[in-house]
Amino acid sequence: MFKQKMPLALIHHALAAIVLVANGAAHAQTGTATYPTKPVKLVVGFAAGGPTDVVARAFADHASKALGQPFIIDNKPGAGTIIAAQAVASAPADGYTLLFGATNHTMIPALYQGRVKFDAVKSFRPLCTVAGSPTVLVVAPSLPVKTLAEYQTKARAEPGRVTAGTAGVGSSGHFATEIFARAQGLQLNHVPYKGAAPVVTDLMGGQLDSSFATLGSVLPQIQSGKLRALAVGAAKRSALVPDVPTFAEAGGGNYSADVWYGVLAPAGLPEPIAQALERTAADFAKSASAIDRLRGLGLDAESVCGNAFASRVAREVATYSQMAKALDLKAD
Repeated sequence: MFKQKMPLALIHHALAAIVLVANGAAHAQTGTATYPTKPVKLVVGFAAGGPTDVVARAFADHASKALGQPFIIDNKPGAGTIIAAQAVASAPADGYTLLFGATNHTMIPALYQGRVKFDAVKSFRPLCTVAGSPTVLVVAPSLPVKTLAEYQTKARAEPGRVTAGTAGVGSSGHFATEIFARAQGLQLNHVPYKGAAPVVTDLMGGQLDSSFATLGSVLPQIQSGKLRALAVGAAKRSALVPDVPTFAEAGGGNYSADVWYGVLAPAGLPEPIAQALERTAADFAKSASAIDRLRGLGLDAESVCGNAFASRVAREVATYSQMAKALDLKAD
């Protein structure tokens, strides 16, 4: 059979095309395998110096060393963290703009219904939490209750008289208060403040009876005996206050209300980059230096990643939205 020979020029063109394709594929693979190749922006929806910012900077230090590129904090406070979340949701999904958020992220749909341009669930790829702080029920030393059972008994005997202070309407403490009160059939007198600090001051002064607060915000007062902790809203006791029972142990049912701090990316983040960031966040939460540093802030190091973190975000969005609707809560 006669076989036609391919001209030498065509052979050269074919080989060149193969090389170009191979180089392109290798470059595409290298683009994610060597991530990051430039500084990464970590957007924080709070001002510098606050709890979220401090945890974000600790994570950024670790990630910079682990991945070989600077992780730069970009503080964008305001509008209930909407400004920061919007900046990340609209950024390219390339791993170079990330959100360092907290539980506030899952409250946005509940409080700003129809007033945001992003979806708190669908617009993001939750990567990992790195720290958490359980809600703890604390009471003033002057309140004559020493256990959760005694607190509930007093609240039932005096409907609407036992005061519960929070950092404001729609805050994590407000939701935590209402969720527990409704589950237990209690009528608590919610007293909103402008921030957590005045709540603690009035609790110690006896102007307030109680507060469902994040453990980190009241840990020094618990340790010094200026406030009495009755129960922590977590699945297990906190190593920071090991003598304080969980709500379940104290007879408060399967109540859990904790604040998380973690990393989210724009939706559509390539899987190799997502895995690299998840590994970095998980390693940070497991490191002895992070555990010690977070403990000094009254926080527990924790690592909930991937699908588990995504499920948690979706679940919280649904819960807070239902609660906000029931209470007719809307942000100003």
